[in-house]
Amino acid sequence: MTVIETAEQGLSGKGEEISSAAAAPQGAKPEEKAKAPPAYVAPAEKPVLDGGNGIFYDFNCGARILLPQRQEGKWRVTLRDLDTANILFQNENTGAFISSAKRYYVRFGVEVVDINAAGEETLVFQHEYNARDQEVIIQLPVGTLGDTLAWFPYVARFAEERGARVTCLLSGLILPLLKDAYPTLRLITPEDARKEGVCSKAYATYCIGLFFDDAECVQQPTDFRFVGLHRTAAYILGVSPEEEAPCLALQDESRPIPEPYVCIAVQASTQCKYWNNPTGWHEVISFLKGKGYRVICIDQKPVHGAGIVWNHIPHGAEDQTGNRPLAERARWLRHAAAFIGTSSGLAWLAWAAGTKVVLVSGFTHPTNEFSTPYRVINWHTCNSCWNDVQVRFDHHNFLWCPRHENTPRQFECSRLITGVQVINEVKKIVGA
Repeated sequence: MTVIETAEQGLSGKGEEISSAAAAPQGAKPEEKAKAPPAYVAPAEKPVLDGGNGIFYDFNCGARILLPQRQEGKWRVTLRDLDTANILFQNENTGAFISSAKRYYVRFGVEVVDINAAGEETLVFQHEYNARDQEVIIQLPVGTLGDTLAWFPYVARFAEERGARVTCLLSGLILPLLKDAYPTLRLITPEDARKEGVCSKAYATYCIGLFFDDAECVQQPTDFRFVGLHRTAAYILGVSPEEEAPCLALQDESRPIPEPYVCIAVQASTQCKYWNNPTGWHEVISFLKGKGYRVICIDQKPVHGAGIVWNHIPHGAEDQTGNRPLAERARWLRHAAAFIGTSSGLAWLAWAAGTKVVLVSGFTHPTNEFSTPYRVINWHTCNSCWNDVQVRFDHHNFLWCPRHENTPRQFECSRLITGVQVINEVKKIVGA
C-alpha cells in the first residue's frame, strides 16, 4: 500500500504525534514530558467511513482517503477546498492512503475516479464535507485553565454553526464548570474517550492548541501569537473569531462573605507572567483596604517559584489559596467587585464569571487576551514578547526573558508597571 501525503507537508493519521505547548506543564523537564500521556487521543489508524468500492474516508486530523490496491487500471483522486475553489491535490495510483497537509477546518471535497485498463474513466466516489448530524471530536489538551476557557466558546460555536454532534475532550477538573451550561455538547475526559473509543468512529477530529513550531501552518491557518490565545481556536475551527465568554454552571451561587471584596491572583507558571513591580501589590491592597474592601487571594498556591526566586502571597491579602474546586473560585469571583491579576487562568475564569477584570501584563500584547477596559500595560518598556513570532517560549526556564535575561532590564515589561497605574484602573471600578 502506498502512503501519499499532499504536497505542502506530510501528515500521518496518528493524532498522538501532534504537539501543543498547551499540553505540557510549564517548567516540566524533558524526561517528565516524555512520561506524560499524549496531548491528544489518536483517531483510528485508517479512515473509518465506507465510501463503497473498497474506498474509506474521513476528516480526522485532516482529510484521509484509503484506496484499495488493484492489479489493473488505476485510481485518480482529487482533493479540493470547496470554499476557495482550489484543487489542493490530485494523483493517480493503484492503491494508496492519502492524507491532507492541513489538519484544521477546511471544507474539503473528495473525488475518486476509476480508470480501467482501457483508459475509460468512471466517477465512483464523491463527497463534500458536511458535519451536520455527524460525530465530530474537538480536543482541548489537558492542564491549563485559561486556554480551555478561552477556546471553549468556539467549540460551542462550531457545533451550532455546523449542526454537528460535538464531543469535546477536556480536563476533568474544568469539565464540571461547563457541562451543565452546554447540554447539547458531550464533554468527556481524554481518559474516558480512550476507554470508549470515541475517536475511532468520528466523521471529523480537530485539535486545538498552541503550536509554536508550526511554520508550515499544518495545525493552524495562522500563528496563534498573531491572532491571540482565544481566537486561534476560531481560526482552527473555521468559525467567527468574535470573542465570547464561556457560560459557567455553578451549584452554589451564594455570596461567600457579606462585606464588599476584591479578588486577586498573583501567582503564575513562569516569572515573566508575574507583576514584578516590588511594591505594586502592597500599594494596591492598601488602597483597596482604605476604601473598605476586603482583599481575597484565590491563587492555588500561597508561594510559588523555582530555584532562588519564590513569590509569596502579598501582605494584607486574605488567604483563600489551596487545592479547591474551580467552582469555589468562580463563586468568589461572581460576587467580587473586581478581579486584579495577571495573564493567567484565573483571569479567564473571572471573565467567564462576569467579573470586572483589571489585567496586568507586559509580556503579552492586549490582543492576546479577552477585551477588558481595565487592561494595564506600559508601552514605554519592552513588551509583548509572548506574541512575537520570532521568539520561542522556553517552558523549562522559569526566568525566561528572551530579550533582556541576565541584564538590568529583565522583566521590565511588568516591573515598570507602577502601583499608581494599576490603582488608576481600579478607581474606575471602585471609585476614587
